[in-house]
Amino acid sequence: MRSKRPGEGLTIESTDDPHPLARNRVRATSPFQGEVTSPIGKTRMFEIFGIPSQALFGQLLIGLINGSFYALLSLGLAVIFGMLNIINFTHGAQYMMGAFVAYFLLQWAGINYWAALVIAPILVGFTGIIVERLFLQWLYKLDHLYGLLLTFGLALVIEGVFRNYFGSSGLPYRIPDALQGGQNLGFMFLPNYRAWVVVFSLAVCLATWFVIERTRLGAYLRAATENPTLVRAFGINVPRMITLTYGFGVALAALAGVMAAPIYNVSPQMGSHLIIVVFAVVVIGGMGSIMGAIVTGFGLGLIEGLTKVFFPEASNTVIFIIMAIVLIIRPAGLFGRRV
Repeated sequence: MRSKRPGEGLTIESTDDPHPLARNRVRATSPFQGEVTSPIGKTRMFEIFGIPSQALFGQLLIGLINGSFYALLSLGLAVIFGMLNIINFTHGAQYMMGAFVAYFLLQWAGINYWAALVIAPILVGFTGIIVERLFLQWLYKLDHLYGLLLTFGLALVIEGVFRNYFGSSGLPYRIPDALQGGQNLGFMFLPNYRAWVVVFSLAVCLATWFVIERTRLGAYLRAATENPTLVRAFGINVPRMITLTYGFGVALAALAGVMAAPIYNVSPQMGSHLIIVVFAVVVIGGMGSIMGAIVTGFGLGLIEGLTKVFFPEASNTVIFIIMAIVLIIRPAGLFGRRV
């Protein structure tokens, strides 16, 4: 159904799409200020730089959601590279595995989203521990290229197995009942689940940063990467610590996958579509920098969202353009340490 208020140049499109954001689409065809009454209440319409407020803030929200996943995934990569010096190209596949485990838990065992937030990262993190013990532990003293090639090959194998059994089409995952619906902020409609993703991702990122940078455990981890022999002298099992660190980094990727499942379709390609961008985020923030991964992830998500509003043609390349500029000016990244 499509209706148009007389003389105001505003088209309101109503669809049967169950998604809250799709139930009431507003499209301005001329400069407009006023209020729109919709099933979700009155929404104040105004323009910023000639862009309708709902379109601008809607894209900012999408950018913030993307930034949440960029931050979580790049944080896991930064932890693994900073502590193990391994470029983990399997990270995208492990993100996809987290989403599939959540889907399996719901469909086969009836385990809901909230339990999957805990169980899926543990299960996928355990598979990461197996990979580290079987393959990666032999590569720590070799060039980074060997770790990159190994993890890239593992990513292809994992994705190929899932594609073979589940195809390329996505599988739906229901938003939990507690997070259905949304809030009318007056200038935009904010879905509850999207808000939850942003807040929870930020909390996880900051908690990880605090543990690594401000606690004794984090001090041991950082010391083990600099001088493992000295750390062993204090009676600390360095190999076990390294294994658990890799498992934790993988668990972060799986956690992001669980959170992404209700937003995107659960698909074998969901990780491969994201991993290149995430690597660019890590490079911009600084390889191995925890705070760099967090700040750059959220920041680039917002920049990408704004680019889709003002210059859509560049939205798919803006992150890589920024990466090239940063590497020219500061090769170690914005938060990386100069060698």
